[in-house]
Amino acid sequence: MGVRAEVEGLLKEGNLYLEIRGDQGGILIGKHGRTLEALQMLVNRMVNKRLKNAMRVILDVDGYRKRRAESMAQMALRLGDEAKRTGHSQVAGLLNAYDRRIIHITLKEDPFLETESIGEGELKRVKIVPLKDRDNPLKPFE
Repeated sequence: MGVRAEVEGLLKEGNLYLEIRGDQGGILIGKHGRTLEALQMLVNRMVNKRLKNAMRVILDVDGYRKRRAESMAQMALRLGDEAKRTGHSQVAGLLNAYDRRIIHITLKEDPFLETESIGEGELKRVKIVPLKDRDNPLKPFE
């Protein structure tokens, strides 16, 4: 790709984490992390083609995954609050499996919300559904 970068690796819990640092990280990340996802898939295929026991390789560029996870969690909380406030389901745009997982995990403990992935293919939406008060199902949303 013509990008100069340094790569640091860490083996943790059977996964290989590769942190890439460079001055052109945006090219490696791509729009909404799609280039990074594609690179990760290619690296996983190349690495596991040569191994007897499969290993998951996780790529990150300049801490992008952590920043993205924080952003997705904030969006999930915002949409969850809106769903509870209005009583209407909210839908998060087309997301990859990693981003959808963050939304599901972020809202999992909220007793007044349910989440579900909707759609086909790799990119799906997450629907955030408000639930009535379980102790008093006739109570309206606040």
